[in-house]
This record gives sequence, C-alpha cells and structure tokens, in this order.
Amino acid sequence: MTPRREGAWVGSAEVFAYRHASEPYHALTIVAPEVCAKASPGQFVAIRAPDDRSLLLRRAFSIHRVDRRPGWAGTLEIVFDIRGRGTEMLSKMRQHQPIDIMGPLGRPFRLPKEPTNCLLVGGGIGAAPLHFLAEELRGRGHRVDFLIGARTADHLLHPIEAKRMSLTVTFTTDDGSTGKRGVVTDVMPDAIAGTKTRVVYACGPIPMLRAVAHICARMKIPCQVAWEEVMACGFGACLVCAVPVRLSNDGDEDGWGWARCCTEGPVFSASRVHWERVEVPGAPAHATAGS
Repeated sequence: MTPRREGAWVGSAEVFAYRHASEPYHALTIVAPEVCAKASPGQFVAIRAPDDRSLLLRRAFSIHRVDRRPGWAGTLEIVFDIRGRGTEMLSKMRQHQPIDIMGPLGRPFRLPKEPTNCLLVGGGIGAAPLHFLAEELRGRGHRVDFLIGARTADHLLHPIEAKRMSLTVTFTTDDGSTGKRGVVTDVMPDAIAGTKTRVVYACGPIPMLRAVAHICARMKIPCQVAWEEVMACGFGACLVCAVPVRLSNDGDEDGWGWARCCTEGPVFSASRVHWERVEVPGAPAHATAGS
C-alpha cells in the first residue's frame, strides 16, 4: 500500500473471512493493518473487488469493527446488504482473495474527554459504525447504552453483540417482532431520561437522524450524526455527497452552505446540519447504506 489523501491508504488488501452475518446482512473481514492503525469510529473505507474493472467506482462502507493486532495481522470488518451489482460481488468474496481498499476516510465521531453517559442510536444497518464506537467509548471509561431500531427482528444488526457492549439496550421494530413496536424516536426521550444521557451518537436513515436531532435540540443534549449518503470518489473531488449545513448558529436562514459528506463528514454535529433544507425523496423508514 502507499499513502493517499490525508493519511488514508490505497492498495490491495486480503479478505480474511466472509460470513452471512444474518439475513439480510453480509460481513467481510479484511486484513489491512495500515488502515486499522489509523481508523477511528465513524470513518469509512471505499472498496471494490479488483478483478472486475467494469465497476469504475469503489463502494463506501462504514467501519463496523477493528482488531488492531500487532504487525501484519490488523483486521477491519464491514457489513452490508445486497443492493446492487457491487455489493452482490462483495458477497461472493472468500478468504485470501485480494480486495482493493482505500481508507480510513472521513471525519470520525468526537469522543468525550471526561467519563460520560453516551446513548448510541442506530437504525437498520446504520447501526454498523456504532459497534466500533461503543468499543472505543467503553475502553475510555464511558457508559454506553444502545437504542436500535429496524423494520423487523431480522433487520436488527447483531443484537447480541449490542447487549454485550452496553449497559442497557432498547430495541424497536416497525412490526413489533422484537422489543417495542414503533421507531427509535418513539422511546428516545424516556431512554435519555432513564440512562441520564449526556451525549447522543446516531447513525441511520436521514429521516431518523432528523427526528433524533430535533429531540436532542429540545432536550438540550449534544448530538453527533453519522450521515448515510451515496458517495462517488470518497475524497471530496466530485461533490456528489454534499450536505446542507448552517454557517452560523444565529438562526439566519440565509446563512447556509454545503459540506462534503466524505471529507467534512460523514460525522456532523446535529446542530450544524440545516435540516429544513435536507431532501429525502422517497426514503423508507429504515433505509440501508451501500450499493
């Protein structure tokens, strides 16, 4: 590998393991020690199967977990569902196959400096980067509580692992098949009060993030959101992944502009996003990332 773009690396890595994590999710563990050494929760990698050049662009995936073993053995894991040709190809990769990777990319979550009660809110496969975040927070002495929602019980991402990493976990499903019937924001105010939350971290579909941001603003709790967006280049050149943001905090509707999700995000302070200008045409209640 060779250095690329503000500390990111690009080159050929190796698939360490593939598993069908649970329906409908797939997981790839990739040996990439240079990426693992620099990765922080909330960042992402851009990857593709190097044998197929018919797909010009890499696909962006949140880093789900990192194992920083010494030497050459550092691994990272991504999870995805099949939404197009790129992810279908990745689902067919197996151990020892080469894979083209660039990362880590983007701005990560900012962690509290002092021990703090942290509520992690995820929707569908959007919960993926929160597992990496939970491990880092726990390692620094912070309290971690999870609030995770999905369409059905099958769409909850690694619920047993979420229980292992948190002091409490609350599940919601649209159909009531697991946990409480409804969406995460239905129970979020009670979860914040019950866990004495001081900071919220969220990742999931944009409608969910918008609702989470409004609740946090009302309850005066700082919130960071990891934005789910289709990306092309992954390092700020194409401007495909622009997010509307406020340029000031004085409520001036004209004081807004665009921020690139891949470089100035994907993690944003919820108060910085100009939610009134965010367009989500035809978005489902629990959208998923990747393509």
